[in-house]
Parts: sequence; structure tokens; C-alpha cells
Amino acid sequence: MGNSKNNATPTDLNDQMQVRRDKMNKLQEQGIAPFGHRFDRTDNSQSLIEKYDKYDKEELMEDKHYVAVAGRITGKRGSGKAGFIDLLDRTGVVQGYARQDELGEETYALYKTLDLGDFIGAKGYVIKTNTGALTLRMTEFEFLSKSLRPLPDKYHGLTNPETIYRQRYLDLISNRESFDRFLKVTKIKKAIREYLDGEGYLEVDTPVLQTEAGGAEARPFITHSNAFDIPLYLRIATELYLKRLIVGGFEKVYELGKDFRNEGTDLRHNPEFNMVEVYTAYTDYTDVMDLVENLFRFVANKVNGSGKLTYQGKDIDLDSDFKRLHMVDAVKDVTGIDFWQPMSDEDAHKLAEENGIHCEPYWKVGHIINAFFEEKVQDTLINPTFIYGHPLEISPLAKKNPKDGRFTDRFELYIDGNEYGNAFTELNDPIDQRQRFESQDAERAAGNEEAHGIDEDYVEAMEYGMPPTGGLGIGIDRMTMLLTDSTSIRDVMLFPTMRPND
Repeated sequence: MGNSKNNATPTDLNDQMQVRRDKMNKLQEQGIAPFGHRFDRTDNSQSLIEKYDKYDKEELMEDKHYVAVAGRITGKRGSGKAGFIDLLDRTGVVQGYARQDELGEETYALYKTLDLGDFIGAKGYVIKTNTGALTLRMTEFEFLSKSLRPLPDKYHGLTNPETIYRQRYLDLISNRESFDRFLKVTKIKKAIREYLDGEGYLEVDTPVLQTEAGGAEARPFITHSNAFDIPLYLRIATELYLKRLIVGGFEKVYELGKDFRNEGTDLRHNPEFNMVEVYTAYTDYTDVMDLVENLFRFVANKVNGSGKLTYQGKDIDLDSDFKRLHMVDAVKDVTGIDFWQPMSDEDAHKLAEENGIHCEPYWKVGHIINAFFEEKVQDTLINPTFIYGHPLEISPLAKKNPKDGRFTDRFELYIDGNEYGNAFTELNDPIDQRQRFESQDAERAAGNEEAHGIDEDYVEAMEYGMPPTGGLGIGIDRMTMLLTDSTSIRDVMLFPTMRPND
């Protein structure tokens, strides 16, 4: 049965769009629904190949195999009384062959009105053409959805970055490389879960709306609860809730989900992003190094078949042992400056000025060591390298190193100059934790908008006792960029955050 006719149309129709609407109206006048209903498929592109590509042309004609497929028309060729179409489905393209003498004159006339972009369901039997192409010889078809707008040029694909990110559906239709990349995005998340589940971790969910944004240094998004008449924050990390679960006895937990940080966008940052955080009782940061190394290696081999890959023209080896280097030693190797020697904040500021390192007035020696690393060392780290021993001032949730309290048992993973993970031996002393929070609160008062606030409930949880714990956070989008050789975080996010298009 046909749909009721709707004459309302946009005022900005171009000629092609008007022609398509005219076709839609004509279908409705003939009692044909241009926007159809469910269709039972027996096969898709991949299953057809798996089942029938082994037969030769004569075998398929002798013993007919009837199938039903569905998809979007992305190609149409031929004229007169026969023609070919390409039907795109999730697994690839099915070639369809239509003949007037097989479909009948009336149905073939409808076939000739099909446009690129239309969805149809088609039934028929499998053949091979003279060139050996597996093809559906159509005996009937039905409209599933009329495309009222023309698709991008299939020969050139969709190349405008703004359109690719704003209208991802067009990118997926036009660019198979992009479609396959997002299939890999899903596989990467599944592989992460597979590895952690296999190691005995429990996947949990923690609040996205929080009364205190904690677990990282970042500016949060702020909203308001009408029911409670209080401000709420979109989480910037899952850390503090996961560590509450360690207090509760879960021992091995992880969460893979969204975090939100009120920051700008660039090639590696988006305000909404995917993270996995992992916490393991009775371990320290050296154990977490092993976990990270094994996780990256497992995911790379599971998704790409190898830990050896090329990222932006550089060879990266995830199969070999990851290098481990103290931050102070890394800075000394590159700059010759030895921050192992005790120095005053004033001397550190002077060193920074002499070396062109920007400093904030409230920075202490630890902040400046980190600044030297980020500006002078980070870009030199190509193959996987764990940088450990972060200064106390920039690590409010990490445990002090027992041999040198200026530094913490914390590390970050760097590959090709980019950070892929942050981990540490968790601070489990509630007295020390309160002092760290108070120090961060003082930084916030001095102008650091990203400094950590005091989370009283978390401190109370720690006072009940938290076992020694190793904790980890990995940016899933950055890992995906690495494993798909993508230059921008927007290339691995289906719908990245964009300014509204006026």
C-alpha cells in the first residue's frame, strides 16, 4: 500500500532534488510505498562470496541458488532492456543484474526510475558474469527507502573535512576506507574488554553526573539539578569512583566510557572522549607498566594481526619491550640539565627563562621539570617509552616515591611524541591525600582553573582503608588513532564535537 502523499517540500530544492520528489509522488500515485517496511534477507555481500564464489559460471546456471539481499544503490549501469546496479550493505557491494524479460515490462519500468542512494530489497538467483563477477540476477525487487537527495560523487568520494565530520553518514556511504576504520574502532574496544576480562577484571559503571569533578586536572562542564537545586559536573575522569570500589573490596575493576573536559579541540583533543581506567589492588606502578605493555600488544595483534605498525610514516614496534626512563633522566639526556640536584623554586624559574620555557608565577620546581620534559623531550620519544617519576606537584593522586619524596610512582606512556596512558601507584594515605587536595585548592585560588578540588567523600572512603593499588587511564581514541594510522581524533570519532553550522 502507498503512503499518504505529502506535498510539503523545502524551499531550497535544486533540480535533482525536485526530480526525486516527483518520482516519490508518482510512486505514491501508483500505490507503491516509497518508504517501505521490513525485508527478510537471506544473505549479504560477504556471505554470498563465502557461499558461492567457489562455483564456476556453468555450475551456478545449472543449479540455481535463490537469495534475497538488500542495500543502498551506489552504482547503476546499462540502458535499454538490461542493466546492472551496485547494492551497498554493511559487508560490501552486491552486483545486481536486471532484465526486462525476467522482471516484466511494468517492474522493469520501475527499475529504470531507481536513483543512486535508494534502498531496495532484491530477490533472485546467483550467477557469474563473463568476467567472473558474482552477481544477483533479479527476479523481483521492492522499494525500501527513496533517497530524496543525491549522493556525493562516487568516483571522487567525500573529501571536504567539514562535511565528513558534520555529516558522517555521507562519509560512511562514500568512503569505504572510513567505514572500515570505524569497524576497527569497535574491534579495538572489544579487544580491550577481552583482554581485561581474561585477566579477571570486572567492568563497572560509575556516575557521569558528579557533585565534585575529580580524578584529573581539567575544567569540567557544569550543569544544574533542578530536583536537588545543586550544581553537577560531567565527569572528567572515572578514577575516584573506581577507587571507592577498591575500598569496597572489588580488587580488580575497569570502566570503558565517556569523559568530558571543557577544553578546546585540536588534532588530539575533543571535549568528549573515550577512556578506559583500570585499578588493581595489591600492585604498584611497575605492575601497571606490564599491564599496559601487554594490553597494547594484545589489542594491536588482535585488530591488526601484528604489533609492528607504521604510524604517519614512522615504524612503531609494540611487540618489543617498551623502554622505561625516569623523567629527570630523560630531561638530562636531551638538555644536559640535572634536576636530581636540589634547587630552589627561584633557581628553577631562572633555568626555565634561560631555556625559553614559559612559567606560571605559582609554579614550583616540579612544575618546571614537567615543562622541560614536555617542550624539550616529549617529541623525541618515537617507540613506546614509559616516562616515570613525575614530580609531586603535578601528581595529586599518586603515591610519593619512598626513596625521593620529590617524585611520585607515576608514569605516562609515549609513542611518537604523544601520550597514550597515565598511571601510578595510587595514594592510599588519607592524611597525605587531604594535604594534596588542599595544596591543589590553593593552586586553584592562585589561578589554576584545572587544579583539583577537595573531595571530602573520597577522603572519607580512604579513611576506611584502601589497599595498595595500581591505577591506569588510557585514551581509547588516541590508541585508535595509532592503530588506524589516523592524524586527527575526529577521524576516529563518529560524531566529534563541532561548532553549530549557521
